[in-house]
Amino acid sequence: MAVHHETFDIETGMLPAFVDVTDRVKDIAAGSGITDGIVLVFSQHTTCSVFVQEDAHDETYFGIKYLHQDMLDGLEKIFPQCRKEGQYMHPGPKCVAYCWEHFQEPPAWTLNTDAHLRSALLGRSQSIPLIQGHTELGEHGRIYFVDFDITRPRTRTVRVQIVGDRSA
Repeated sequence: MAVHHETFDIETGMLPAFVDVTDRVKDIAAGSGITDGIVLVFSQHTTCSVFVQEDAHDETYFGIKYLHQDMLDGLEKIFPQCRKEGQYMHPGPKCVAYCWEHFQEPPAWTLNTDAHLRSALLGRSQSIPLIQGHTELGEHGRIYFVDFDITRPRTRTVRVQIVGDRSA
């Protein structure tokens, strides 16, 4: 059994960033030499998710696909965007002090509890079958990486690990 691992970075901003990483993941799978196995796409960030969905084509004026906006609207009902301190129990005063002391993160940057909860609900990874060198996503399946944390622009890392058999 072989294992192949690669990472790539994504830049995100002040809106939820839905990034289609399908082609990048397919290129990594093709270059791995592994033909049959599992492709794991993972976010190491606790405010980000990875999911598989179809391309919705239409976009809002802010460039968010309609299907993704529908997802955001539904998530807003479950976990409203964190707009002020005390809206959620997290972050508490100890967390805010820790983030400032260890990372020099201003208190406003800790107002991302909704992003943590949304990520926990959707999950931070997807496993995709790799069969005869093809990622099996279905007819319309696309792999999306989403950053729900809109407190500041960031660089996010996408991890792709492929486990399986190399062609003979």
